[in-house]
Amino acid sequence: MDKNFSIVFMGTPEFAVTILDKLHKEGITIKGVVTAPDKKAGRGRKINQSAVKEYAVENGLNVLQPTNLKDEEFISELNELQADLFVVVAFRMLPQVVWSMPSKGTINLHASLLPNYRGAAPINWAIINGEKESGVSTFFIEKEIDTGEIIEQEKTSIGENESVGELYERLMNIGAETMLSTVHKIESGNITSVSQDQLLDSSHKPAPKIFKEDCKINFNSTVENVHNFCRGLAPYPGAWCTLYNKDKNESKTFKVFATLKTSISTNSSKEIKSDGEGILIPCSDYFIRVLEIQSQGKRKMNFKDFLAGNSVDNHTVIDA
Repeated sequence: MDKNFSIVFMGTPEFAVTILDKLHKEGITIKGVVTAPDKKAGRGRKINQSAVKEYAVENGLNVLQPTNLKDEEFISELNELQADLFVVVAFRMLPQVVWSMPSKGTINLHASLLPNYRGAAPINWAIINGEKESGVSTFFIEKEIDTGEIIEQEKTSIGENESVGELYERLMNIGAETMLSTVHKIESGNITSVSQDQLLDSSHKPAPKIFKEDCKINFNSTVENVHNFCRGLAPYPGAWCTLYNKDKNESKTFKVFATLKTSISTNSSKEIKSDGEGILIPCSDYFIRVLEIQSQGKRKMNFKDFLAGNSVDNHTVIDA
């Protein structure tokens, strides 16, 4: 290991902390940690620090929190650190004046097998689209987001019932190992990279940011598609639907979390029912079994607790 080699780490959420922790514990010299400014949140307007800042402070790392990444004072401070490499995980888009600064470049970790699923929500979209495989990629940052040359990739299979939350946890740990390997390769000069242009074709899928309106479940689709959609949004932001209670002539919004596919044919039925193993909601071909559900204004419950105080008889899905 080159004792003179050093990095600056840039990140904000818990996902980035796992990678930062790995690099720190493996003895990589970290000259600075760049993260989001503190924010006031909640009724008491309490100051909230990013997960990365909390870790950095606890471990005595130098913290920088610019509000403007082009600010001259920040650029000067960053330049004075004289780091060889910038490592970016789940952070803002960097201006060229920042990512072009270090002699060995700036690298990023993306939670997909690039060039597939470029964008803000790669783990969600991989599951929503029914992919059997996912992974992480390390790459050099260039002007266009998520387009730089790929350094390393690590693949993992996606379980049939795996949620985005579960895959997220696994990819954090895979990402930490992969980023450490990449940093060591750059440090030693033993590195090759591949242009994403060589890998691009018409089959590659995007991963745009997901908004609330994108999370509405379409039960007119197949049970396979609905199952993938629900687990691809669980636990956050959560797939939702509106159910109509004929007896009370009222509609309520529900979030749906854990589901299982069934081979129980709907026979064109639109009625929701329960069978002791879950709440059965009809899709275009078969019923989907809901195991966890949350009524608007209530806490998330497993189906048994929900059915103990609620009935799904004479309920239907409102499509529009």
